[in-house]
Amino acid sequence: MANKLVVVSDMWGAKKGLWIASYFGYLQQYFDITFYDCQQLGDIDVPISSEENIHNAFVNGGIDAAVASLLRKETEPAHYLAFSTGGTIAWKAALKGLPVKSLTALSSTRIRMEEHAPNVLMNLMFGECDKHKPDLKWAMQLGVDLKIIPSFGHHLYTDEKIIADVCLGLLQKVTKKVV
Repeated sequence: MANKLVVVSDMWGAKKGLWIASYFGYLQQYFDITFYDCQQLGDIDVPISSEENIHNAFVNGGIDAAVASLLRKETEPAHYLAFSTGGTIAWKAALKGLPVKSLTALSSTRIRMEEHAPNVLMNLMFGECDKHKPDLKWAMQLGVDLKIIPSFGHHLYTDEKIIADVCLGLLQKVTKKVV
């Protein structure tokens, strides 16, 4: 039976997510994949889909709604791959009991405001030039490791080299033989 992988989009959901197909291309033969569009999880419906409007909708209740929705939908242990706002949603849901085998979160800048870390295997990746990434003091206080990728900004998760590296890491988690 294939391992389950839950993918949680960035704030744009499926609207601007052509890059997500590259992840699926690498991972679909090894995982049973469930995809969640963040906007649908958070019941986000803004009349003008600007970055500012969508961001505000998430900050003003959308993240909490998405966490509650994810907790209702996912009850079995799974690996999680989440991008930006999706990583924050998965992090918060894990703190509330979401059964997470591992969390790979890319550019999840809002986690820098969290005071507690979920007790799960994590891979937190940020671009060096992402002005909203957590700092090392925060990481030390929470006991988490940050992987900082030089010369990349917030949207590093859309780069083909990063996509290949992240997928390889996920595949190694499920193909390793435990002795």
